[in-house]
Formats: sequence, C-alpha cells, structure tokens
Amino acid sequence: MSEQKSSHEVEGIDCRAPRQDCVEDQNISAALKVPKNTVASIILKWKMFGTTKTLPRAARPDKLIIQGRRALVREETMNLMVTLTEVQSSSVEMGEPSRRTTISTALLQSGLYGRVVRRKPLLSKRHMASHLEFAKRRLKESQTM
Repeated sequence: MSEQKSSHEVEGIDCRAPRQDCVEDQNISAALKVPKNTVASIILKWKMFGTTKTLPRAARPDKLIIQGRRALVREETMNLMVTLTEVQSSSVEMGEPSRRTTISTALLQSGLYGRVVRRKPLLSKRHMASHLEFAKRRLKESQTM
C-alpha cells in the first residue's frame, strides 16, 4: 500500500514541523525589519518552487492581450455607433483576430454595453393623422389653461 503525503508535506518539507533555522529567520527578520512569519514563508516558497517570484495561475490565458483590449475599448468609445463586425475587422487589421463574442465580452467587461437604436415609429397615413390631431388637441388645452 502506497503512503500518501499529507497536504502539509510538499517535496519532503514538513510545514508543521519546527524548523532548525528559526534562529537564522530571526536574524534575517531583524536585519530586514520584516516579521519572522514573512521570512519563513519566503524561505518555504523558495524550497517548494525554487523561486520567490509569484508564479502564473494554472488557468487558460486570455484570448485578447491587454493592449488589444485597450485598443478595442478606445475605438468603441470614440464611436459608439460602430458595430461588432466593424470592430472585428479592425482587430484583424491590428493583427489580433478574434470572434465577435470575444469582442463583445471584452467590451462588456470594460463597461461598454450594447446599445440598440430606438425603433422608428410606424408612420402610416392614419398614424400621422392621429399624431397631428393629438398635437392640436394638446395645443388647445394648453391655451385654455
């Protein structure tokens, strides 16, 4: 039966066990004027990963790079009436081809929401006559008051 490591043991380092170099941690923390816990966590990180640099998360990278996202937002804020297909064609020209859904998601995350043009009223002869009659009636009512 194989022996499983506990979540506290990583690559032979037992995080719960008191370390022998606590005296060194105290000296380092006193010299740098940093708490001992900070020094201990940095040393533990070095032993676990071989670096103190914050490593990238294990997830899928963004489809749009930051510069491309900023360029899309800049273009959209200059002209709010531009359509997604126009923005998509300009992103291809910039050298960063992407789907319409990706572009719309990026714009949504930047606070730019889709805008829909107001529906044009149906202007048949009957509707125009009723609008004119309503306007004349309101004009008479405002004059009598």
